[in-house]
Amino acid sequence: MLALSSSAQKVQDALVALGSTAVVVEHENPGRTAAEAALLLRCDIAQIAKSIIFKSAITGKSVLVITSGANRVDEKKVAAILGDKLAKADAAFVREQTGFAIGGVPPIAHANPGAILLDVDLLKFDQVFPAGGTPHAMFAIDPNDLLRICGAIAAEIRQDRA
Repeated sequence: MLALSSSAQKVQDALVALGSTAVVVEHENPGRTAAEAALLLRCDIAQIAKSIIFKSAITGKSVLVITSGANRVDEKKVAAILGDKLAKADAAFVREQTGFAIGGVPPIAHANPGAILLDVDLLKFDQVFPAGGTPHAMFAIDPNDLLRICGAIAAEIRQDRA
C-alpha cells in the first residue's frame, strides 16, 4: 500500500484517534463530485457523503453539512435547525476553517470545527463514502459511526424534490 498524502494521512490519523477502523484510500483518479466518486467507487451516488461548508451569518464560524450525494441541501432547514442564518463560504473560508481544499473536504479533522449536521438519508445505508482530505482520497464507513465520530446532529436537511 502506498503512503498517503499529508492531507489524507491527517484524516487517517483522526479516524484512528476517534476509534474508527475506517481506512482512507487514495485513488489514481479523483472523485471531486458525488457523481465522479460514485463512479470511481462503484456505489450508488446516494452513498457519497458530501461535506458542504457554509458560514454562519451570525458567528462567522463554519457550518458543516454532510449530505447524501443524491441530495441538495435546503439551507432554510439548516438555518432553522441551528437558529442561525447561513452565508456562502468561498474557497478561502473553506480552506481556513477546515484545512482542506474544496473537492476533498472530509467530515472530520477540521482546523476550526463549527456546527455539524448529517443528512438522515445517509443512515439508510450500511456504508457511506466521505472524502478523505483530497479529491483522490475517500473512505468507507458505517453512517452511524460517521455520526458518532463527527459529533453531528442527524437531521432532515434535504431539499424537497418537485
